[in-house]
Amino acid sequence: MKQSQLLKGVLEGCVLAIVAKGEIYGYELIQALQQAGFNSVMGGTIYPLLAKLEKNGDLASRMRPSPEGPDRKYYHVTEQGRTSLAAFERQWQQLVVQVATVLHKGDDADE
Repeated sequence: MKQSQLLKGVLEGCVLAIVAKGEIYGYELIQALQQAGFNSVMGGTIYPLLAKLEKNGDLASRMRPSPEGPDRKYYHVTEQGRTSLAAFERQWQQLVVQVATVLHKGDDADE
């Protein structure tokens, strides 16, 4: 399975988690994801996701002047977004346990 297929299911939660730490604009978000190891994430993936999260009410944005170039659109998490992030975290923890159970089932019998 390609990493991109796995990433589709978790990227939304990762974006919410990063934005929840503080207001951020798109390029900064891409850099933060890449620093976390998501090297294949590009603007063509992130900007539509930001638009979707904003349309759904998980994020809100405002334009702020940039020290260089045009104004930047900064995103922040709404209360609904915090609720969505908490749900993602619960689902992720459950999935981690389930996958670990499947991957390591029977390991004790091998010893």
